[in-house]
Amino acid sequence: MSEQREPELIVISDGTGETAVAAVRAAATQFLERFRVRTFGETRHESQVRRVMDRAAEDGALVVFTVVNESITRLIRELALEKGVPAVDLLGPLISALANHFKLSPQLRPGILHGFSEDYFRRIEAVEFAVRHDDGANLHTLFQADLVLAGVSRTSKTPLSMYLAQRGYKTGNVPIVPGIDPPRELLEIDRQKVVGLISDADSLLEIRRARIRQLRASPYLAYADPSAVHDELARARELFRSQGWRMVDVTGKAVEEAAARILEIHQEGQPA
Repeated sequence: MSEQREPELIVISDGTGETAVAAVRAAATQFLERFRVRTFGETRHESQVRRVMDRAAEDGALVVFTVVNESITRLIRELALEKGVPAVDLLGPLISALANHFKLSPQLRPGILHGFSEDYFRRIEAVEFAVRHDDGANLHTLFQADLVLAGVSRTSKTPLSMYLAQRGYKTGNVPIVPGIDPPRELLEIDRQKVVGLISDADSLLEIRRARIRQLRASPYLAYADPSAVHDELARARELFRSQGWRMVDVTGKAVEEAAARILEIHQEGQPA
């Protein structure tokens, strides 16, 4: 019996595809199934569209597109109808609504969203910062961060750091390790920048046990011992409270959801 394939989503964009992929991943979090996402960026010619739509039809994929060129958009819709491929236009209806309601004329210029603007370079810098300051690295420059995430192992520190960096926030993360004092650099940072990540002990245990199975390590490690994990979380909470760091519970939350909460409390702490 053949293994069931993951549902496939194909993203077509005349730019980077980042906007569509972000929307697709946000929608996908509402399902238990895992989706396979393929991105075809810089799609601006009919020949490219035809190849991608042939592939979508062959794979039984759903197409999501962010294309502003009217002729390319029309071709995607025509081919979707012809080949029986479901296709979702993410930008078209919104652009039309803005134009109609405010009586404006859109530029309809491909790739304009991710042009080389100040915001673009800010996000690139933030991503580079997050990579350099992942998992407690380069602590001597951690003070330059906009946000610092602290937490015990497997509380989504790295995924959240990278997601926040994509939003333009220079984010570092520091692990809280049992039996080891937190680094001095972390304790000296402006407490408004630091967010402590916490989790339900049972959920954390499940995640850690899955990690152990993946690594084929001993299932009897303290890393996944219920008593040790409860104690580890309790000590982390005690540290966060003593330092005045605000906390975010990541239990059962998608990265986007946890990141939204982190940004919410971060902005609450900023001067008006």
